[in-house]
Amino acid sequence: MSSIRVVAVLSGGGAKAAAHVGAIEALSERGMTPAHYVATSMGAVVAACFASGLSYAEVLKRITSVTRRDVAAFSPSIVLGLFASSLLRAAPLRQTIERLVPARRFAELKVPLTVTAVDAKTGELLLLGAGGLTHVPLVDALYASCALPLYYPPGRVGDRDCIDGGVRAVLPLDVAAEFDPDMVFAVDVGPSLYADPPARESPVPALVRAHGDAVRILMAAQADEAVARWRSGRVPFVLVRPTRRQQATFAVDAVVTYIEEGYRAAIRALDKWARSHAGGMVGGRSE
Repeated sequence: MSSIRVVAVLSGGGAKAAAHVGAIEALSERGMTPAHYVATSMGAVVAACFASGLSYAEVLKRITSVTRRDVAAFSPSIVLGLFASSLLRAAPLRQTIERLVPARRFAELKVPLTVTAVDAKTGELLLLGAGGLTHVPLVDALYASCALPLYYPPGRVGDRDCIDGGVRAVLPLDVAAEFDPDMVFAVDVGPSLYADPPARESPVPALVRAHGDAVRILMAAQADEAVARWRSGRVPFVLVRPTRRQQATFAVDAVVTYIEEGYRAAIRALDKWARSHAGGMVGGRSE
């Protein structure tokens, strides 16, 4: 198993990205530590923690310390109503990323990491880190990848204003193809057309809810199309989809539940993959 070159693809999903922590632990227990991470939004933050060399226990300790205030502090500009630049402040999220991830440069990472973000003006999908722009400070890249429009102001990457990579690729599978994988281990906790509805509706303004519904539908359809392409491809593909819920982006009080769900879902997916590929791996590649 250890000779298999695994590229781990981690999706966006806000607080639900904590499920990636459990999923990577399940993968590591099988002796298949990722050789490369491709990730977006909060999935990129989790990937950066592991790529920095932190153990599962260390990542668990850090991520369970995050409070809602750490990632969702209202911006003073909301008093301007429709003219506000964003609903939330950038500084608390950036500071939280700095606290979670010990590395400050891509060159300091022990495992290559590719982070996706989107140029807010051109719509271009940018690769930051391995295989892309490597000179970008790691925290700048991670914040930009998390900067979901309406909620956070864009992140600055060089001379570009950048927004959440999930706008173009909430599950950046196609990027993974560039890094010669023997197997792609993808964890999708992003928006879904089939997500469980919330137990009770969040008290948010109608315009914010409408924006959220539109983003959810677009991102979910985009991820489903990417998955369909990969299911019919030649590279072995393990897809982990923990239970997904609507309106859980900022539900940081549930991160332990998400971590446990990610672990269980990964175990099921890896068991299924092992059964279907028993005896089918030669020299680290699938026949």
